[in-house]
Amino acid sequence: MNIYGYVRISSSDQNQDRQTAAMRSNNVPADNIYTDVQSGKDFERPQYKQMVQKLKSGDLLYIMSIDRLGRNYEQIQQQWKILTKDIGADICVLDMPLLDTRTGRDLMGTFISDLVLQILSFAAQTERDNIKKRQAQGIAAAKARGVRFGRPRTCMPSNFKQIADLWKKKKYTFQTHCRSAA
Repeated sequence: MNIYGYVRISSSDQNQDRQTAAMRSNNVPADNIYTDVQSGKDFERPQYKQMVQKLKSGDLLYIMSIDRLGRNYEQIQQQWKILTKDIGADICVLDMPLLDTRTGRDLMGTFISDLVLQILSFAAQTERDNIKKRQAQGIAAAKARGVRFGRPRTCMPSNFKQIADLWKKKKYTFQTHCRSAA
């Protein structure tokens, strides 16, 4: 049996240390901790895919919380089935002891963990929807205040086509431009 850990943060300005420390405290080898810096909207994540390919029947996967696995209700349900039923790995969600497939394997335990998984998956997707709504409201408010998004507009020189043609023929470079501008 191998032990794996999956860590996901949505952006590089977030900190993964808390999740990584939790994996280490559960004896997950450093080489078996897979980390993605990507949205949980779907499962098109390179490290997640790589980890799933390594999982075998009887392996154990630690996840800090269900929203670190994903934020799409149906896809979380589907991935849980793939990991536990199709592959035969166990999953332990650290912040929700009811979501530990190593325990409660009887009918009642399975029912309770399925119910908890559905509730938490729903909550994860609802939070993602709320994040998107708040983001859209913030952008709309900023635009109403006159904030402009994207790169600042620049004017093209009147001889742009001529410069572009020279550049294509490799007769005009950035250095040429800098010398002529000085």
